[in-house]
Formats: sequence, structure tokens, C-alpha cells
Amino acid sequence: MENLTFRHQAAKPAGGTRKTAIAGVVASGNLEVLAERVLPDAECLVEISTAAQGFGEVWDAVVADFVARYAPGGLKLSINDGGARPDTVMLRLAQAVRLIEEDDR
Repeated sequence: MENLTFRHQAAKPAGGTRKTAIAGVVASGNLEVLAERVLPDAECLVEISTAAQGFGEVWDAVVADFVARYAPGGLKLSINDGGARPDTVMLRLAQAVRLIEEDDR
């Protein structure tokens, strides 16, 4: 297993009021993302656990692009990877942010 951590400054805090959200399922070439609202508004932390070693530069590029596009300020995003492609990673991250930006009911 390889564990990677990326810290970024976000342009704005993620909206909504939910404290946590999960998107995806670790299975055959996919991944799951847990989003938690636990950081200061301008920070974003992404922690990745993956069996696919040696792809740190690719993960870094995908995470940087994601933070620039979605401004997930205040969020810690934990990824359990099952070998997902970069486009699937971006999709699951976007889904997790969309879910956490909903209001608690």
C-alpha cells in the first residue's frame, strides 16, 4: 500500500451544512471518497491509500486540478483506491463535494 497526502489552499469554503459524505465503493477499478468538514475554511487535505504504487505525480496533478475547480475549503477527503483511473477519481471527488454541500435534514 502507498499512502499519499496533499494539502492545498482553497479559494473558498465548501457550501452546505453536512458534516460528512461518502461517494463510491472500493471494488473492481473504483474507489471511495469520505469527505469530512473538519478543517479551517481555506484548507483542503486529501489523504490517499492505494495499492497502485508509483503514481504520486498523477495523484498530485488530479488533486490540484480538483481543488482549483471545486474549491473544497474546510474539507478533509480520504480516498481508498481500488485502481481507479484519473477521470473516475475526479468524478468521485466531485460527487463527494456535491453531497457534503447539501444541507443537513
